[in-house]
Amino acid sequence: MKHDLIVFGEDWQRHPSSSQHVITELAKNHRILWINSIGLRRPRLSLRDAKRVLEKMKSMFGATKDNANAQDSAEKVSAKKPANIHVLSPIALPAPRSRFFRWLNRCLLKAQVNKQVKRLKLTNPDLWIALPTAVDMLGHLNERQVIYYCGDDFNALAGVDHQHVTECEKQLVEKADHVLVASDMLLRKFSKQPHLALKTRILPHGVDYNLFVRPSSPAPSILQGGPVAGFYGSIAAWLDIPLIVKVAKALPEWRFVFIGQVQTDISAFKQVDNIEVYPAVAHSELPRYVQHWQVSWLPFKSCKQIASCDPLKLREYLAAGRPIVSTPFPALKPYAGMVTQVEEPFQMVQALQDSLDTPSALQHRRTSFQRMSVRSESWGERAKQVHQLLSC
Repeated sequence: MKHDLIVFGEDWQRHPSSSQHVITELAKNHRILWINSIGLRRPRLSLRDAKRVLEKMKSMFGATKDNANAQDSAEKVSAKKPANIHVLSPIALPAPRSRFFRWLNRCLLKAQVNKQVKRLKLTNPDLWIALPTAVDMLGHLNERQVIYYCGDDFNALAGVDHQHVTECEKQLVEKADHVLVASDMLLRKFSKQPHLALKTRILPHGVDYNLFVRPSSPAPSILQGGPVAGFYGSIAAWLDIPLIVKVAKALPEWRFVFIGQVQTDISAFKQVDNIEVYPAVAHSELPRYVQHWQVSWLPFKSCKQIASCDPLKLREYLAAGRPIVSTPFPALKPYAGMVTQVEEPFQMVQALQDSLDTPSALQHRRTSFQRMSVRSESWGERAKQVHQLLSC
């Protein structure tokens, strides 16, 4: 039986998250009501938060329910929404903490979500919860079962009200029927208690294999100048800025290209002429970059968030087939033989230089091995695992 699904996640197509990849595949066989983000913290007095509040208000009040993505500037680079996915941008208080305001928020959300459930004629839907702050909705949507999908360690995630979200997550894992986690570290976290271990399983990230393997024409910016070490994704606090600057200064003939939304202080980059930062591009456009730069790199700092993460871009880098240089983190373990791991700036410099000296025949073999390692890890395969839960 094909059960309907209500998803509480981040804003639809704001960025290509693992939830969105899996849900897009599930939409081929299930009807989906996607609830845009209800927040993980209250806004602060900052320019970034003010822009985000205006963005959310525009989504809530200035867009029709199923076309909210057309109103958001961040979504102009996203793929077309599948017909089976219906998006609701609810009027809600972001991560309220007091009992009264949590009750008020639940009433607001319940009215709006149930209105859409009635309009779409959804019956006994399953809930997919990717944000712990949605825990207050459990038991109020006539749901059949609850799946908590945990793709990050919220205790380590930047920009989160850690105390409140941690408490919400504790409640959620107790009430959920299934807990799906994206990494081994998260699996260990939730498996410490026997009753939680019984319902917790790992759902690693996948990859749009065909997209990243299919040959693409290079983006014009990649063809300019010398060899390129490239990174795409959120330019955030988990990047090792001092390491990046030292490596870039040591290799002035290289270009160090970053593609994504800036979420941290990168003023140090201004000191270095060969570090380039570009806005995010559509996910479908990424192969035009990653297939054609010299090295894909992951210059992460050692921190709790990186220790528990499983970056989506790792499998995309592997499928694209270019050499990969990274600082060490646990999710690299299954691909250790295909990723050059270094800790110090001088080691990073040497690894990048070595990539230029690799014979073409050897690089072709490495490309084949990289692609073989993720060939069976498509988002379609991940969705099949979830479909089994929904069919129970």
